Amino acid sequence: MQLVYNTSYPSVDDLRVKAKKKIPGFAFEYLDGGCNDDVNLRRNTQEIREVQLKPQYLKKHKGSSLKTQLFGHEYDAPFGIAPVGLQGLMWPNAAEILAKAAHQHNIPFVLSTVTTTSIERAAQLTEGKFWFQLYHPTENSLRDDILKRAQDAGCNVLVLLCDVPTFGYRPRDIKNGLSMPPRMTLNNILQILGRPEWALKTLQHGQPNFETLKAYMPNNLDMSQLGAFMDQTFSGRLDEEKIKPIREQWKGKIVLKGVANRLDAQKAYDLGLDGIIVSNHGGRQLDAGESTIKPLKEIAAEYSSKMTVMMDSGLRSGPDIARALAVGASFTFLGRAFMYGVAALGKEGGNHTISILKTQLQQVMEQLCCEKTVDLYEHLIDHTP
Repeated sequence: MQLVYNTSYPSVDDLRVKAKKKIPGFAFEYLDGGCNDDVNLRRNTQEIREVQLKPQYLKKHKGSSLKTQLFGHEYDAPFGIAPVGLQGLMWPNAAEILAKAAHQHNIPFVLSTVTTTSIERAAQLTEGKFWFQLYHPTENSLRDDILKRAQDAGCNVLVLLCDVPTFGYRPRDIKNGLSMPPRMTLNNILQILGRPEWALKTLQHGQPNFETLKAYMPNNLDMSQLGAFMDQTFSGRLDEEKIKPIREQWKGKIVLKGVANRLDAQKAYDLGLDGIIVSNHGGRQLDAGESTIKPLKEIAAEYSSKMTVMMDSGLRSGPDIARALAVGASFTFLGRAFMYGVAALGKEGGNHTISILKTQLQQVMEQLCCEKTVDLYEHLIDHTP
């Protein structure tokens, strides 16, 4: 697909600034924030950017290709769209915009259990070429029903989330009374009135809901009721006994997301899972934890020959993607970057963000004289990030 982007917003940072001006404060704070004091949120990107790569300028070079093999499919780039909850709250119809863009650019789109489009609609938009992230239900019958829906829709890659044994403590969301739909405090109403395009688009597309879960949940839950429903319906803490029946039932690939140390990587391997995503949930769960790039190097060194090792959290640019691949990831995912794009530019935001990331990564690889993404490790300046 031809890469076309708005030259007024050539970086993710530019998109973030624009997004802040386009969406209500409570939506931006949900998107932009981490947990507690945002320490790990900042650490993620900071420590990724401590990784350095070495170029080769006099070597004969045939050109660089971003194409990357993953689970039997050749994607056009080594990055995908990470699962993000409440996407339609941040920009109306955001999940559908991103699913379409991912399909057009031939990169993976991962649908969250708690986002604002359904499994069935994601399948329509991607011709079944999407991944699905499962929040583990407390009831086996609900788990099995959701998995059947995903399989019937053509989904081949299931992502199990393991880093949400509890929901992160996020002071801004508590203060804003975040719920689905948002609680209409005076402050929230004033924020919405100051963002007329967001308000009109919300009217056009309807109030956002957890579309995949709609069949299972009561309507119009406030913050306390929503929390109670999620606590009663989902058991975020995974263990071997919960994963084993899913491995037996699911016919496609299974990836464990939220791995932060080699012990959990070993368990994933022992359970016969196909891959892991080294992740700390974008710094939204454990403020006292490590950045994602730190454990990636050790985990990739030991397990990349045994299963597919991927990474998310803290990536904001093409050079960041190159750094993660050089440290040992086979593939990467970004969440906030794409949401900034959609919030800033609406229906053009998905294509725009993918295009700038592809362009940036291509430039880095050409500069390094690296022909394939799998060879980026050869350009790592060896030090502990």
